Amino acid sequence: LGKEIAGHDEDISVWSGDKKAATMVREIEKADYDALHKDYSESVDALQRAIAVLKKMSHNRPQSSLAQVSALQSLKLIPEEAKKAIDAFLQNGQEPAGLDVSAPEAHGYEFASHGVIEMLE
Repeated sequence: LGKEIAGHDEDISVWSGDKKAATMVREIEKADYDALHKDYSESVDALQRAIAVLKKMSHNRPQSSLAQVSALQSLKLIPEEAKKAIDAFLQNGQEPAGLDVSAPEAHGYEFASHGVIEMLE
């Protein structure tokens, strides 16, 4: 009976050691999982914010035409002769008549990242 009790005590101590080792492995794996989950969560959040920014900017921007040139009229650094020349240039911008046709209006920037947004979603 004494040998049987000693054998069971030995089994209990081995099982206790196995339990402690398994607990330590689980704690290490949980810490690794938590770090990986946090990283993935942050990455998904960053992607969602990037998609929102891209969608907000997903429109074509018109050509700035002569708005920048006409803004020069109000600058004090521009000499009067140059202002008159700019004003004369702006007055010549009339619409074509008859067969006198101009090129279609081009965008200053055409948004081309729709494929990127679809891929990210």
